[in-house]
Amino acid sequence: MQTTILTLAIGATGAVIAWALGVPAPFLTGPAALVSAASLMGVRTAVPMPLRDVCFVLIGVGMGTGVTPEVLAAARQWPIPLAMLSLLLLVIFFGGSWAVGRLFRYDRNTARLAATPGHLSFILSLSTEVKADIPIVAVIQSLRVLILTLLVPAVVALITEADLSMSLAPATTMALPALAVIVAMAAGLGLLLKRKNVPAALLLAGMAVSTVAHGSGLVPGGMPLWVVIPTFAIMGTLIGTRFSGVTLNLVMRAAAASGFLTALALAATLAAALVVNRMTGLPLTDLMIAFAPGGLETMAALSIMLEADPAFTALHHIYRLVFLTFLVPIFIEPDRDRAERAER
Repeated sequence: MQTTILTLAIGATGAVIAWALGVPAPFLTGPAALVSAASLMGVRTAVPMPLRDVCFVLIGVGMGTGVTPEVLAAARQWPIPLAMLSLLLLVIFFGGSWAVGRLFRYDRNTARLAATPGHLSFILSLSTEVKADIPIVAVIQSLRVLILTLLVPAVVALITEADLSMSLAPATTMALPALAVIVAMAAGLGLLLKRKNVPAALLLAGMAVSTVAHGSGLVPGGMPLWVVIPTFAIMGTLIGTRFSGVTLNLVMRAAAASGFLTALALAATLAAALVVNRMTGLPLTDLMIAFAPGGLETMAALSIMLEADPAFTALHHIYRLVFLTFLVPIFIEPDRDRAERAER
């Protein structure tokens, strides 16, 4: 309990400091940065799973509030960005793994797992079944998520006129009884999907229930700021807790490779977004959030605060997870020694 209170206090402090300094997306980036720093300095940090799960449900509900008939009408343009996303993932995976192997001298499996643009839980589970440097893979991937969380809002602020202050309340907000019913239904559906091992089950359930409620016109309005701001702060805090128990020595070993991979991913994402923006006229903010290979929950949170198309964002990140699920195992060499031991 003390660890949780301390962690949330550090996250809240980071949010206040980032807001005071005018940092883009302060209630997400501030906690992520400060809790990560505290974790690396040896402070034990943690967010309890029930609180994390509530956070995921609320982010999903927030995404669903933005699904409108106009959003769905624009879906005819989505095959082009999906095709570009496929190409983008191949560039990041193969280009990144080749460079990490050559420049930083990691073995092929470690380089390819580290270069995979997202799907962290799947990558870590896969890395335990093959010959790879699991701690390095975990830290490189965690650093990538942290850096993207901090940089994507900054890049969006530079290339668009999006308001990233998170200070504007929606024109209308959901009535509390309606919000409570949607959250309860979403939590029930999310737990069911979670038992079926659906990725990001709680977030997707929240979005599904909220989309039906808002798309049908039964429930108007967005999430109130007094719910949104703590939810984003907890999400940022959760990102920072990934570094709890990680040594600075391990981070230093992984920093160069992670920095290179993140720079490659960010540059390729920006290039792909600009090309598709020219081809289709889709908003650059939507494309950046949909293409950026950060954590699904993190990018979902960013899509809400940047008022990006939530259905567009969710579809592309789910597609990314499915694409990587099939791509990565094909190019990972099996642990033959382990296989031989199993046969014996």
